[in-house]
Amino acid sequence: MHVLFAASECVPFIKTGGLGDVVGALPKALKDENVQVSVILPKYADMPSEFSDKLTFLRHIDVPVGWRRQYCGIHYFDEEGIRYFFLDNEYYFKRHGCYGYYDDGERFAFFSRAVLEALAYLDGKPDVIHCHDWQTGPICALLKSGHYKDNPFYQNIRTVFTIHNLKYQGVYPEHVLKELLDLDYGFFTMGGLEFYGCVSYMKAGLAYADSLTTVSKTYAEEIQMPYYGENLDGFLRSRSGDLHGIVNGIDRERYNPAADSLLFAPYGSAEGKSVNKTELQKQLNLRIDNRTPLVAMITRLAEQKGIDLVLRIFHELMNSGIQFVLLGTGEQDYESAFRSLEGRYPGSVSINTYFDDGLARKIYAASDLFLMPSKFEPCGIGQLLALRYGSLPVVRETGGLKDTVIPYNELNDKGYGFSFTNYNAHDMLYTINRALGFYKSDPKKWNELVKRALNLDFGWQTSAREYKNLYESLV
Repeated sequence: MHVLFAASECVPFIKTGGLGDVVGALPKALKDENVQVSVILPKYADMPSEFSDKLTFLRHIDVPVGWRRQYCGIHYFDEEGIRYFFLDNEYYFKRHGCYGYYDDGERFAFFSRAVLEALAYLDGKPDVIHCHDWQTGPICALLKSGHYKDNPFYQNIRTVFTIHNLKYQGVYPEHVLKELLDLDYGFFTMGGLEFYGCVSYMKAGLAYADSLTTVSKTYAEEIQMPYYGENLDGFLRSRSGDLHGIVNGIDRERYNPAADSLLFAPYGSAEGKSVNKTELQKQLNLRIDNRTPLVAMITRLAEQKGIDLVLRIFHELMNSGIQFVLLGTGEQDYESAFRSLEGRYPGSVSINTYFDDGLARKIYAASDLFLMPSKFEPCGIGQLLALRYGSLPVVRETGGLKDTVIPYNELNDKGYGFSFTNYNAHDMLYTINRALGFYKSDPKKWNELVKRALNLDFGWQTSAREYKNLYESLV
C-alpha cells in the first residue's frame, strides 16, 4: 500500500507548529508497519541549505490555476526510506515563512492542484492521499471534480483529511471557487465548500474526503459541540461516522534526553535533571538554586493557549516561591506583558520571545513543571515532550491534554501529571500549588513521578497501526 502525505510543513525541512512534527514523524512509524509513504510539500525559501542543496530536480510541469497555467518544478529527496517531493514555484513560495500572506488562498490553491497534476510523475500511483489541514483541503474536492474523476489514472485513489486545528480554516471570497480552483457552483453548497457566503478550504476536506481524522479522541468529540466547533460542529456531526480521533505521538529518537546533544548534559534519571537546571539558570541569569521549583511554558502566545489565565494570577504564582521561564512568540500584547513581568522579578523570571529548538530542549530538561492551560488543544506536543524529558505537566482537561496526561492521585498512587477542568485562573493556581506541595514536601515521591514520566512511551507505533487500519478499510 502506497500513501502520499500532502502537507504544508514537515520536520526537518520547515516547521511552524505541531503539524510539522506529525508529518515528519508519522511516515517513519508507518514505514515500520510496512506502509510505503511519500510526502509532498511546497519548496519554501526557508528550507535549510543542508537539505535544499541535496534536492534532485525531477522535471517541471504546468499547473492550471483558474484560467492561467503556472510553472511547477518537481524536486525530490530521499531520507530514511521516505521519499520527499517538493513543488517549486518561486512566485508563491520564495518568501519568508509559510503563511500569513494576502494571497495564501491562491498559493495553496496552486499547491493543491499541483499535487494532483504531479502524481503521474512520482514514484507510483498512491492508493491514499493523506491531506493535512486546510492548506490541502482542496485536493479532496478537486479529486471529485470533472478535472479528475473521469480520468482512469485518478480513479480509486482514496483520501483521508486530518484536522490539526479547526480554528484555522482557510476562508476566502466566493470568487476563488472559479478563479483559483476552477470548480463549478455545484461545489458551492452547504454540503460542499460554502461557508457563510465564502469558500472554506477546511470544509473542502471535511466535505469530500473519504475519511476524516483529528489528533485526539477527546478533540474528535469536542469539535462536534458548538463551543469547540468553530461553526462547523453541525457539519461534523453529519459526518461523525467517518470521523476518527487518533492521538499524536512524538519521535522518541529525535527527542531522547539520554542522547540529546543539545542538552547541557544528557540524562536518564530524575537526578540527572539537576545539572541541566543549574546550567539553564546560569544561561538565563536566574538565581542559581537547585531546590527552587522551575515552572516553564514553551508556547505560542495566543488566546488559545490560556495565556490570559497565567497573566491573571502571575503575581500570586510568583509568591509561591518559584522561578518562571517562557519561550515563544505571538500576540504583541502578550509579549509586552510578559517582558514587563520579567523586569518586576529579576533573577526569578526569564522571558524569551523568540523560538530556538536547542533552548526549548534545555528548558524541557531543566524544568520541574510544564504549564499548558489551553482553552482548547487538539492534541498538543508540548506536554508529550515535557514528559519525555521528565518535566511534569500541569494542563487543562481538554482535547489531547485530557487524553495524554493522567493526573496524579495520591490515594491510589496512579498518574504522573496535574490537571484542572474549568477554564479558570484560580483553579489553575490551585492545581499548580498542589503540584508544588509534592515538590517541596516529598522529594522522594516527586522523583518517583519524574521517573514514571521518563518511562512513558508516547511514540507513534500504536497510532501508526490505527492509521494503517484506516487506510486498509478505504482501499
